[in-house]
Amino acid sequence: MTTAFLQLLGFGLLAALANVLGGLILFPSKLHSDYKRGLKYLLALGAGFMLAVTFFEVLPKSIEIWQGQGNSDFYVPMLLVLAGYLVTQFFEHTIAPHFHLGEEMHSDQLISARSAYTGIGGLMIHTFFDGISIAAASQVDVKVGFLVFIAVFLHKFPEGFTIGSMVVAAGKGLREVLIATSVIGATSLLGVLLFYFAGNLTGFSVAYALPLASGVTLYVAASDLIPEVNHHGGKKPLVSVSVFAGVALFFAIDSVVHLIFE
Repeated sequence: MTTAFLQLLGFGLLAALANVLGGLILFPSKLHSDYKRGLKYLLALGAGFMLAVTFFEVLPKSIEIWQGQGNSDFYVPMLLVLAGYLVTQFFEHTIAPHFHLGEEMHSDQLISARSAYTGIGGLMIHTFFDGISIAAASQVDVKVGFLVFIAVFLHKFPEGFTIGSMVVAAGKGLREVLIATSVIGATSLLGVLLFYFAGNLTGFSVAYALPLASGVTLYVAASDLIPEVNHHGGKKPLVSVSVFAGVALFFAIDSVVHLIFE
């Protein structure tokens, strides 16, 4: 096994584990309530970090790769960015219903098991592309791969919490939460492994995968996380400040990573 593969495998396993732990925070209830209070800040931090990674690392690298192949027309990569954004929109909000993070736990009426599993099915597309994003970015540059992994990892805990709350709201217990979050986590790992082993063999190269993944990442940050931050933050200015803190965290980590890898 190569070092690059082991690194990718580690990223995929850690992302999957974060999904599972996010769901298990629902048990016991005291830990759940403590975590819920800080959830909006973690969401905001992750949103800011992910936006910065998209605009300062993934998109520039996509253009750089396209230029390196002798292409001066950026119509195709920009079309792929838009396609990644719209594919995520389609699966999350057309195929599957949208759930606010953790709210189902406080609903007077439980959602149906079918609705919960349909929502999880939609999220599987999202998490699959999380894995694709990590693998594609890592094949371009180990530094970019690490930064994309951090961006993905930051929203994995809230994601697992969302999945767990949906399953509990459907009248299920710890076993079902563990199964659902494990399946979601495994989908991210599948995305990592599938792109690593099959991407280049099928002609789906980094030049195409990276802008597509960029559109997915942009959607998660701008259309999933930011609205959740605004919804849960209310009039609390610290929640909004946490978005800017996420951007600042990106630049801080980016500076350190540049020193390490260059």
